[in-house]
Amino acid sequence: MPVSATGRGTVRASDRSLPESLSAALIAPCGMDCGLCIAHVRQRKPCAGCNSDGATKPPHCVTCTIKMCDQIEGDAGAFCFDCAKFPCARLRQLDSRYRTKYGMSMVENLGQIQETGIEAFVATERRRWTCPGCGGLLCVHRQACIYCGYAWNSAAAARQAHLADGEG
Repeated sequence: MPVSATGRGTVRASDRSLPESLSAALIAPCGMDCGLCIAHVRQRKPCAGCNSDGATKPPHCVTCTIKMCDQIEGDAGAFCFDCAKFPCARLRQLDSRYRTKYGMSMVENLGQIQETGIEAFVATERRRWTCPGCGGLLCVHRQACIYCGYAWNSAAAARQAHLADGEG
């Protein structure tokens, strides 16, 4: 049975987030694509992302040491790669956790943004995180599509190789 973003049953197809909903505004300074976050895609009290005000963010996101970094705070378009300390210890720790638990790297994301630009990165993300089962947007924090149940995590390496070959 498909699992919802809230863990309470299936998400209706009409409530499905689509890859087109990803945008440059959803890319956090650390390289996280907030559009893929469970807090963003959940139905109840969704988070508007790291670049939004604190009203809808979970408390740990409001006090994020990366977002509150002196090099980034107040600069709407800043990314961690703009900092002389890149990648700092906090970003390396976060990157390691996301590589291990979710198969995604913020440092690699930032490298792609720096190399190709934000719009090209977002276009790649739209292809990379589209569910082959239903066309909905996959959530980085779940191993299966929250809309149709497609087990994407086991296919992540194949999808990445597919994109790397330019077939995406």
